Order: sequence, then structure tokens, then C-alpha cells
Amino acid sequence: MAVKLKGKDLVTLRDWSTEQIWQVFKTAEMIKQMQYTGQPYQPLKGKTLGMIFTKPSTRTRVSFEVAIYQLGGHGLFLSAQELQLRRGETVADTAQVLSRYLDGIMIRTYAHKDVEDLAEYASIPVINGLTDYAHPCQVLTDLFTIYEKFGRLDGINMVYLGDGNNNMCNSMLFGAAKVGMNLTISAPEGYEPDAEVLKLAREDAKATGAKFAFESDPQKAIGGADVIYTDVWTSMGQEEEKEARLKAMQPYQVNGELMNLADASSVFMHCLPAHRGEEVTDEVADSVQSIIFDQAENRLHAQKAVLALTM
Repeated sequence: MAVKLKGKDLVTLRDWSTEQIWQVFKTAEMIKQMQYTGQPYQPLKGKTLGMIFTKPSTRTRVSFEVAIYQLGGHGLFLSAQELQLRRGETVADTAQVLSRYLDGIMIRTYAHKDVEDLAEYASIPVINGLTDYAHPCQVLTDLFTIYEKFGRLDGINMVYLGDGNNNMCNSMLFGAAKVGMNLTISAPEGYEPDAEVLKLAREDAKATGAKFAFESDPQKAIGGADVIYTDVWTSMGQEEEKEARLKAMQPYQVNGELMNLADASSVFMHCLPAHRGEEVTDEVADSVQSIIFDQAENRLHAQKAVLALTM
């Protein structure tokens, strides 16, 4: 039985049930198959998605713009320079005005509270395309990709290496908890997972059996992993910390030596863009175990599913 998602916001994955998340995966699977066989799927004819960007992007903009177009709708790009938010208009007023013009809003920004406020005051669905706290669309994509590769998510073992206190790790904790996937985080001192996020994820994990662990030694962490995941060590807005971060996280680089400690059947994932030579080497990123470009493609299919279901 289909789970109702029409009109629902996607602020974090904590807001969605396990059943709703699986509805996204099954819809993405259908949409991807239809695209591969040349069958049009356009449930959003006549619909318009407003795409607000205060933080630049390649994959987020292209995938959402193509997604709404292929679903039969129209995407309207709204840069920070074009909005009155920069001149003092409140998020509440912006949300209510845009709700009179649009059928949905996707926003990629820095402050998570902006998305929360937008969702509170808008009368149309608001999709979080990334904030400094959460990246739910990316994790939906990642989980869908893992499901494609392994045929399941329950009991899959992922090791996340590098910065354990960023938006990707936060959302991966929330997502893993919802689908019963085990997650080990391996990070240097000072970059451990957010305690409150971990607490919330463990509450959700009680229903699915997902297990979370922390192992500071990456060589110990990687044994038995089905999925090895990493992200950039220095995100936008953290440039002043770059040298300190590079020094602290160098032992967590995913290179051939580290991958040799994992099972041959394991896969490597990265949400991209990658800083090759920092968090991952070319040897790994371009290896047969790497599925980073499958992930990148699946941004399109997963986000089409989110838009089709919510709008």
C-alpha cells in the first residue's frame, strides 16, 4: 500500500518514516527503469519548482533542474542575489509569497534554520537540498544506490571515514537508523559525531535494529565493511580550518592500502565533489569497487521520486 507523501516537507530524514523512505526507493526504481526503456513519466505537468541557492552547487542544481523538467514541470533558479532575503525580507514572508506562485521549493543554503522556517511558513512542500546540518537528498540517493548493489539495506555494514561531525554524517546516521543499516564512524579526535544527532539516531534505531559504533583507528574500522564512505575534509565555509583538518585527517585517507583491508566485495562511495589526493586517491576513486558515478546518476532518480511523491 502506497504511503502518503503529497505535500510533505523533507527537512531531515528524521521527519520521514521507514515506510515513506522505502516509498522513495521503490518510486526511484520505477522511474529509473522507465527512463532506461524510454517511457515518459510526467506526473508534474504544469507544476513549477522554485530552486533557491545561497550555496553553489553542480550536482544539486543540475539534478533538480533536469528532474523537474523530465517529470513534466518547470524549474525556476533563484540565486541569493535575486531574492529580497538579502535586503532584509523575512523567511516567513518569502515562504508565504513563493507559496502563491510555486508548487514546491528546493533550497540549498548554509543555515539549517532557514529551511526549518521556510517549511514552517510555506504552504507547499519544501525540500532540503543541503544545509550545514543535513543533506537528506544525498543520503536517500546513497541508500538507494546501496539497495541496488546489495538488494537490501537491513544489516549492511557501512564505515564512514573522515569528518564525523558534518551534514553528511548527520544525515547518514538518521538514514541508517530508519533502514536498519549498521554504521561505524572512524574520525580523529575533535571530529566525532554530534552527540545529539547520535542520540536521536539511536532512538530511531530501536525500531530497525541498526547499530552504531565509533572506532578511531581506520584500519580496525574497515574490517567487515560492505560499504566504505568518505566525504571532503573541508566543506564550504571551513576554509580557514583547512590546514588543521588536512593534518588531523590524513590517516583517514581512503587509499589502496586501506581498501586492501576490506573485503573484495565491498564498494567505495563518495557524495562528490571529491578532493582527489586528500580524502581519497585516484587508485580508489577510479577502481572497480568505486560506485561514485552510480551515486551521482542516482541523485537524478531519487530526487525525481521525492518531487513526484511530494508535489
